[in-house]
Amino acid sequence: MDGFVKWFNGLSKIVRCILLIIPFVGWLFEVILRLAVVLKKATALNIIVFLVYLFVGWAWILNWIDVICILLNDKQFLM
Repeated sequence: MDGFVKWFNGLSKIVRCILLIIPFVGWLFEVILRLAVVLKKATALNIIVFLVYLFVGWAWILNWIDVICILLNDKQFLM
C-alpha cells in the first residue's frame, strides 16, 4: 500500500487533482490512500478520517477539499 501512496504523490498536482475530481475514481483513490495511512500509522484521528471518507467521501465535498489542499500545500487534508 505504501507504494501506491508514493506513486500517487509522485504524480503532478494537476493529474492528482483530475483523478480526485472524477466521480467514483476520486472516492476510490481517497479510500485507498486513507487506508494506507491507517495501516501505516493507526491513530484515532487517522481511523476516524478513514471512516468519514469511506462513508461520506462519495459526496464530492471532501474530494474538493483535498483538491484545494493539494493545490495549496501539495498534500491532502489530514494525511
